[in-house]
Amino acid sequence: MRKAVTQSDRPGLDGVHKDRVLTSSPNDQIAGFCALAILTKAPRAGKVKTRLQPPLTAEEAAALNVCFLRDTASAISRAGENARGVAVYTPAEAGHEYDEFLPPDFKLLPQRGDGFGERLLLAAEDLLRVGFQSCCLIDSDSPMVTAGAFREAVDVLQGQAERVVLGPTDDGGYYLIGMKHPHVHLFADIDWSTERVFDQTVARAREIGLEVHILPSFFDIDDRAALRRLCDELLGKDDRSAPATTKFLRQIVDREGRDRIWSQ
Repeated sequence: MRKAVTQSDRPGLDGVHKDRVLTSSPNDQIAGFCALAILTKAPRAGKVKTRLQPPLTAEEAAALNVCFLRDTASAISRAGENARGVAVYTPAEAGHEYDEFLPPDFKLLPQRGDGFGERLLLAAEDLLRVGFQSCCLIDSDSPMVTAGAFREAVDVLQGQAERVVLGPTDDGGYYLIGMKHPHVHLFADIDWSTERVFDQTVARAREIGLEVHILPSFFDIDDRAALRRLCDELLGKDDRSAPATTKFLRQIVDREGRDRIWSQ
């Protein structure tokens, strides 16, 4: 049995607006809501999106990561009255950095755990412990995910049935996993960072009798091929998808030409 997280377990919160930080104490303001929680590493140059370098510089990759977070947070903010946005972030001392680009109503929750699966499980445990009725854990690599997809996840979890919600990605993973209880089995014996993640998670859910609701599919931007695909989709048409990401990429292409992204 894992211990309950306490304020003393959350170092490095100096400089963060304290009313944004979730602690172990139940919070009446979030009771009954679904947490739409982005798992994120502080967007620092050389620490994020390293597989996009090249064609991007370390500074550009970090700036693009900020754009991804802005667009994902914007979609979450339009996901309906039953949802609340949260950033589940690492490292613990980086909380104040999110004040610059996340909406002011987003809550902050430092990540715990070592491996990826453990971090997911502990994030779910912490979010449900503080009072959320349900939670969705969301990656920070999929800025194309729509408010409608997030709204669908929330609506499913607001129902009476016990189920898990999964948003698949084209590479065999998922951009979202949602639940009402922190089922350990959903994160056990998963081959993380492989094309088997989604299928294995569906199998784990069925092994414990959980119904699986599958959301529309999107794609992660975690390598150069995916970045080119993103540019093709965003810059080749005039719509409002991922506006912060679109603006950033268009500035690069307008300034330096298509070869800046496509030729490397």
